[in-house]
Amino acid sequence: MSRVGKVPVKIAQGVKVDIKDGIVKVEGPKGKLSHKLPRGVSAKIENGSILLSRDEKLAANAAALHGLTRTVIHNMVHGAQVGFSKELDVVGVGYRAAVKGQVLTLTVGYSHPIDYQLPAGITGKVENNTHIVLNGADKVLVGMVAAKIRSFKKPEPYQGKGIKYTDEHIIRKQGKAAGAK
Repeated sequence: MSRVGKVPVKIAQGVKVDIKDGIVKVEGPKGKLSHKLPRGVSAKIENGSILLSRDEKLAANAAALHGLTRTVIHNMVHGAQVGFSKELDVVGVGYRAAVKGQVLTLTVGYSHPIDYQLPAGITGKVENNTHIVLNGADKVLVGMVAAKIRSFKKPEPYQGKGIKYTDEHIIRKQGKAAGAK
């Protein structure tokens, strides 16, 4: 039995959960999410929490997906109630960011600004022209959008210029020594 999979997922206040035909739907103040249960894993609501069980006769990989599915459903409940956020910093002279509606505009040293359309369910906010905050109910989508934005100009190791996660530490390299013989 999976140690993670057998732990019940508590349903938070203000969150509605519906399980029908192998699809778990979660609705809360931050958004609506759904997840299709894999073969061999089933879910039921009992005493204000979601219990997951597996039937290894239906699928050989049910044991591997038991804990994963429980974690995905827990993230859905947490995201629908509280939400998830990722923070990025734009580092460099003249580098800046701006959000207008659902379009994030980045000026990061190229000959043209980069306009990135934020997907539905993700909100972006820019503070001090260099600090980007992404919010959303879907943890995976927030992480993918943050990684995509970072990929436009990854931080370089010599001067540290680029887009980095706020809590990321860039290992700096020493430049060339001038006049060494």
